[in-house]
Amino acid sequence: MNDNITDVIFYTIEKSIKSYRKFAQKRFDQARLDITIDQWLVLNCLNKNENISQNKLAELIFKDVASVTRIIDLLVKKEYVIRSFHSSDRRRFNLTITEKGEAIIREATNIVNENRRAALTSISDEEVKQANLILQKLITNCEKSQ
Repeated sequence: MNDNITDVIFYTIEKSIKSYRKFAQKRFDQARLDITIDQWLVLNCLNKNENISQNKLAELIFKDVASVTRIIDLLVKKEYVIRSFHSSDRRRFNLTITEKGEAIIREATNIVNENRRAALTSISDEEVKQANLILQKLITNCEKSQ
């Protein structure tokens, strides 16, 4: 076993994620989008999953429920989302994306697609498939051991 942390695959995975997020946020900032990567993730998930619960949303974007609540509060403040009480369950909220929210989703999605293309430059489709396969096996192994 190698003692050099930078040679451990989990270090490389974490570093790649942090590098991509930093790169992606920089591109949002350069485009003068008033949104963070996490806010875009929440908006995008709301856009694709109309009646998603906050718990499921948190699970999808790998955040705790309290963090998602804070992100939603910011999205409401920025007028990207309207929060209203659920008609039959006062403990739940309906989240509706506003026109302003839809516009930021469109702008951000274009940048996200450009970011993904840039990050995958010189990586073949076959290499992407292989990486996904390996990462899925890693996830399965970890989930089996929980």
